[in-house]
Amino acid sequence: MLVGLLVTFCTSIIVSVTAQKRYAILDNDWSSTAFTVPLMALDGGLDVLALTDCTGDTWQPQETLHALAILEVGNLSCIPVVPGATWPLLQTVERFQAWQSIHGPLVWQGAFALPNYTAEALGTDPTGGDPNRIVPAAFVEGFPSTKPVNTTNAANYMVEMVNKYPGQVSIYAAGPLTNVALAVRMDPAFAENAKELVIMGGYVDVELLQATGSLLMANLNSDINLIMDPEAANIALTAPFPNITIAGNVANQVMATQSFLDEVIQVNNSYSNLMYKYYGTEFPFWDETAMALLIDPSINLNSTNVFVSVDTAYASPSYGNIHVYQKALAPPNTRSVQYVFEVNGTKLQDMIMHAVQYPPQVC
Repeated sequence: MLVGLLVTFCTSIIVSVTAQKRYAILDNDWSSTAFTVPLMALDGGLDVLALTDCTGDTWQPQETLHALAILEVGNLSCIPVVPGATWPLLQTVERFQAWQSIHGPLVWQGAFALPNYTAEALGTDPTGGDPNRIVPAAFVEGFPSTKPVNTTNAANYMVEMVNKYPGQVSIYAAGPLTNVALAVRMDPAFAENAKELVIMGGYVDVELLQATGSLLMANLNSDINLIMDPEAANIALTAPFPNITIAGNVANQVMATQSFLDEVIQVNNSYSNLMYKYYGTEFPFWDETAMALLIDPSINLNSTNVFVSVDTAYASPSYGNIHVYQKALAPPNTRSVQYVFEVNGTKLQDMIMHAVQYPPQVC
């Protein structure tokens, strides 16, 4: 009798712990300094199932190697890297450039910028041209020796993991939403079975900032993550995820500063050295803001629920931009999301700082 009770008690504890475990798939257009995101996730207690990628700031094959490399830096290669989509659902370099010729250029065009082989020789990631070409000079973190998963792709993997752990897998997307949209279309139950979708992107009411500010200000407020694949963004942001959190304008709130980097390097390790040397002070903590909201929703100081859709009319000057509505005025096939206006900036910086200075050892 006593043995039976103990077995039942122990089993209930195991089931409870399993049920409470938080899984995440981190989808991003990975770069040399994007290690902050997986480090924050691990430091925040998430079980990172994989890093996945799709073409965004550079071509997907280059991003896959960056993902492998930033994991190798911290002996985190037990986390798999699953390659995703090289091409958006409809967008191509030629189509993107044709749209710009009518509606004006974006400051930052990601992988769809025309090739700049001179810049690549100096260490920038590739744009335009052959999407499969690799630029080794861009790997300031070191060129990887490990290999990505070659038995599946990102969208398939997302579907598989969400079905394996229903209601427990957070999908984090800080680049274009191509892989998420493909997973939504592949499995009608995918979105419902996920725990949530948290994205970086979705800027609202920023046209005057783009028109009257500097080119840097215009860049900070352009929505390249959605514009790279508008059709995918609309599919993902109208899918029946239990919760969708959008870090749009708020992702510009907290800037990287020299004083922050000076403090990071006070604890000397491979990641803090990379951040100190290469992160820079030109841009905000975009992706880190979205990750912080996923890890700890209490960092959200001000938000609202709005209905959203993404402009998918190619002839529109706002092609790829998000539109928000109140419920009474929302068009069909939209849904409510949490749109965040403000985060606790001090807490965000503390989360980044701790994750980089004391990188988790999980492998």
